[in-house]
Amino acid sequence: MKIPKRKLFLLIFFAYVAFSLYAAYNVFFSTRVISRVHRVVKKETGAPSGGVRDGGAFAPLENEEWNPWEDEQVDYNSALQKKRDAFKQYLGRINRNKPKRYKVQIWGKAAIGLYLWEHILEGPLNPTDKVAQWREGGIQLGKIDFSFYTGPAVVQGHVPLDMNSLVLVLNGREQQKISYSTRWLEHVHTLVQAHTVSHVAVVLLGNEQCANDWISPYLKRNGGFVDLLFLVYDSPWVNDKDVFQWPLGVATYRQFPMVKPNAQMITSSRPYLCNFLGTIYKNSSRETLMQVLNQGGVNECITAARVKWLPQETADSLRHYQTALAQSELTLCPVGVNTECYRIYEACAYGSIPVVEDVQTPGACADSPSSPLRLLKAAGAPFIFLKDWKELPAILEKEREMSQKQRLDRRRRLMEWYTSFRQQMKERFTEVIEETFFKSV
Repeated sequence: MKIPKRKLFLLIFFAYVAFSLYAAYNVFFSTRVISRVHRVVKKETGAPSGGVRDGGAFAPLENEEWNPWEDEQVDYNSALQKKRDAFKQYLGRINRNKPKRYKVQIWGKAAIGLYLWEHILEGPLNPTDKVAQWREGGIQLGKIDFSFYTGPAVVQGHVPLDMNSLVLVLNGREQQKISYSTRWLEHVHTLVQAHTVSHVAVVLLGNEQCANDWISPYLKRNGGFVDLLFLVYDSPWVNDKDVFQWPLGVATYRQFPMVKPNAQMITSSRPYLCNFLGTIYKNSSRETLMQVLNQGGVNECITAARVKWLPQETADSLRHYQTALAQSELTLCPVGVNTECYRIYEACAYGSIPVVEDVQTPGACADSPSSPLRLLKAAGAPFIFLKDWKELPAILEKEREMSQKQRLDRRRRLMEWYTSFRQQMKERFTEVIEETFFKSV
């Protein structure tokens, strides 16, 4: 059917008007809904957030696209930041609860420094060559990191000092040693005055008659700078506050080694009842000891007497001495200038029971019910004590009657005690240093 042109024109006209009205309604009256799921904002490079600079003013951004992950990215970033903040708080708690560590340096300017470092603190020492000019080591004990320097090349002003706490090991046994020790104390005093060093302790091989007045002015309680004094021999100064008694130990200056206990030292059969290798001083109890041994016809003991003291051992004499200790049930320990002697500790190292002459020697050492050897007695030393060497034959007779099992048990107890004693000295030393040097830190 043919549509008249007039009707076709009117149909087109009405369609156009309807479309125009619909378009006008959408433009002017309809509310625009924007889905945030599909919006993305593309910012001009270098433009501040929120708009593009246009003639000194900000114009709104016009380049907008839809980003289907915007909300998820915001949530992810927020959760990540929370995890980072929580981890920082965790690290902070660890650092706050982590025990604080301290540094202490030890300068060994006397042979007893080796007993302190190797036998008590059990620290390593490099190089191992005993005659090296410079030896050093480090060890961690409790909260303290100790470093140790010793040898002839350790001289004033040439020791690396990167800490303000110092332990000085000195010898005050005779006047020549005292003069040398005084020079070191004066050097440390200059470091204290320069605020390079804040805390000082001294481990001192004291005079055998306890004549140690020369160091008194250096003690802090007397106006000096030395906080602590660890002193060998039964000095009346010992108060366990700022002056502590320290063991003499083995003769490291004569190259006596660090002996490691083993099962064979405990279980082996020892062919000799006793030994004494040493110097016989005129009009001393050592003469009495040798008379008793000779008159009794005791052939079960190793003896080697000399009339003159020798400061150094030869390789042969040291080996002979160590063999005597290792093959004897008892080691006879007569007094010298002082009751405490290296022989006591050296016998313990080899499991040979010290037979100690328990008498007070002349001098200014403490005279109390526990003296002499009060440090060892307080630690429960399993020694045989006697007042006169005329008691020795009865002790040896009792020794002959002991069974092998009894001897082995006694030897084991001695070696266990000596290990425990050194451990006690280690703990005491580190605890006193820590409490005195760092209690206010």
